[in-house]
Formats: sequence, structure tokens, C-alpha cells
Amino acid sequence: MSDFIPVNEPLLNGNEKAYLCECIDTGWISSEGPFVKRFEKEMAAYVGRKHGIAVCNGTAALEAAVQALDLEKGSEVILPAFTIISCAQAVTKAGLVPVVIDCEPDTWNMDVSRIEEKITDRTRAIMVVHIYGLPVEMDAVLELSKKYGLKVIEDAAEMHGQTYRGKQCGSFGDISIFSFYPNKHITCGEGGMIMTDDDMLAERCRGVRNLFFSARRYMHEEIGSNFRMTNMQAAIGVAQLEKIDEHILRKREIGHRYDELFADLQDVMLPVPKRDYADNIYWVYGMVIGSRYDFDAQEAMKRLGDMGIGARSFFYPIHRQPVYVKQGMFKNVSCPNAERISERGFYIPSGLGITDEQIEIVAKAVKTLFA
Repeated sequence: MSDFIPVNEPLLNGNEKAYLCECIDTGWISSEGPFVKRFEKEMAAYVGRKHGIAVCNGTAALEAAVQALDLEKGSEVILPAFTIISCAQAVTKAGLVPVVIDCEPDTWNMDVSRIEEKITDRTRAIMVVHIYGLPVEMDAVLELSKKYGLKVIEDAAEMHGQTYRGKQCGSFGDISIFSFYPNKHITCGEGGMIMTDDDMLAERCRGVRNLFFSARRYMHEEIGSNFRMTNMQAAIGVAQLEKIDEHILRKREIGHRYDELFADLQDVMLPVPKRDYADNIYWVYGMVIGSRYDFDAQEAMKRLGDMGIGARSFFYPIHRQPVYVKQGMFKNVSCPNAERISERGFYIPSGLGITDEQIEIVAKAVKTLFA
């Protein structure tokens, strides 16, 4: 369908092509190229971290970050039930136990008031995941981490340029990560980055990223992975970072315009525009279908698709993932908010490449859906 509006279209109107041509002209296309270190340095400076460690994708960033912490096998890590499986996967791959927290019904972020009741003598870390546009309330998380001596892993994959009380997301806790998938405010096509202020932790992350090569090449004291980012990925990332302020402004313009167009929708939950600690950055524009409608998100996406509008469902709750249920995990775990919004929530086209005209077309289709 030629006039189909996809859920996301990246914006590549800066120096991306020039920097890629430089990679090709110089022959530096591998992870040894100069754009990798440049991207790490500039991204760390932007976020306010001492170290940036570039990797091939966001999932790799999570797995390397958790492995680098070197937590005792069988330790528990508290994380949100409403998030992508990569978060739990990083925990289980490291031989750790994920313990899930339900989300808030309106911001869709983990309900930090429920964290302390889940802390046991086996808890070693809290994984924070900022969801869709607003950050998690970090003050409470950091207070609990200090009180109980817990590590904090901050997943800021969706939060490039977002701040919490004026401080950049990705700058909190012991270690943090970003993703550079095509739907992010900064994209490399695929890519990720680990951030930390701890010198030793940064060195361990570099070891995990590069198979833990030792002073003698091909001799290894630990098992790592090949999570390296290529120079070409980094070149695109550098170009994208140069325009991050424009990207943030545009995302908020898109979100605010949708807010205006949907102001008269009945029994449909829209993104919370702001909290006292942050204004929504509208990474995606989500909506949750109310009980007055007799269809769920899957049906809504099908109907929108028939009208030429792309849409995507919300995350599926970690504790209901079939792969974990088959393993006997999360027995008797209930997270009603996460369960409800995963069935009734979806998001509409809001990528950086969307035009003002397309926004109007999408809004008209959504209003037809809920008429």
C-alpha cells in the first residue's frame, strides 16, 4: 500500500551519508574505526557519564551490563513486569532471578512504591526501565538502593534526551544503557551503549564486549561475547547525536499535536503530558482502550491497518511470557495493571519522519476507530 503510514520512519537528514562515505573511503568499516570512540566520547559527554561503551544493540548492552556487575548466581534482580523481554533475558542469562513489579496505571512505568516489599536477603539489584516517554521516579529508587546496598541498572533505551529533575536519563545508578534501534531518537540502524562512571566496571564491560581478550591475544580468563559496534554504525550515531535537540523538539511537537487532536476521545487513556519531575518526551504515542469498547489492541491495530495506518502493541508482561511460564517461573504472580494495558494498549505512528499531514490522517483514522 503506497500511502500506508508506518508506525515509525527514521529521520536521516544530517551528516549520516557524509560520515558513512568517510568510512568507505578510508576503509574503516569495522569496530576499530575512529567513529566508535568518537561516538562513545560524545554520547558520554552529552549524558554526563565518564564512560561510554558502544555495542551492537540494546539487548547486548543490557546483557553486558548485567554480566559486568558479576552478581552472585541465584541473586534476585527487581525489574518492571511491563517491559521488553530483553530486560529479563539479561538477568536470566547471567544466572540471576528476575522479580517483577507491576506498573503504574497512567505513566506505565514501574510502581516504585511496590519495590521495597519485594526486597529479600537475596536481592542484589534494581533494574529501572523508563517506559515510552516519562522517566521512572528515580529519587525513591536511589534511596532504596542506598538503604539496602543494591546496584541500580538504568535502562534508558527509549529516553535519549529526556531528563529527570533536570538531569539526563542514562546518568543514574551504577550502570545504564541506551538502544539505537531505528525507532529511537538517535539511531544507528542497530546499536547500543553502556554508560558508567566506574572505571573498573567500564573495563569489565569492554571485556564482555570483546570476548575478554587478554594481553596475549586468543587467551581468555573469562567468557565474553562479540558485542562490538561497527564504525559505520557509530558514524550514523555521531550524525544523529548532532541533531538530538531538534529530534526532541520534534517528538514533543508530534505528541502535543496528537494530544490536541484526541482531546475529545472518550474512555481512551492517552500519554500523561507531564509529572513534576519531567515533561513527556513522547518516544511513542500510546493509547489504552477503555472498557466501553468491545475490542482489544489486536483488533484495533487490524482495523487501523485496514485504513492504511501502522500501529504496534504494547509490551507483553514479563511474568506471562510463554518461555518463562514453561520453565515454571512467576507462579502465582499477578500484575493487573501490566496485564490490562498489554491487552488494551497500542501506539500509533509518531516517528521522527512523520509529516504534519500524516499526523492529521492518522488522527482521523483513530477517531473513526473510536467513533
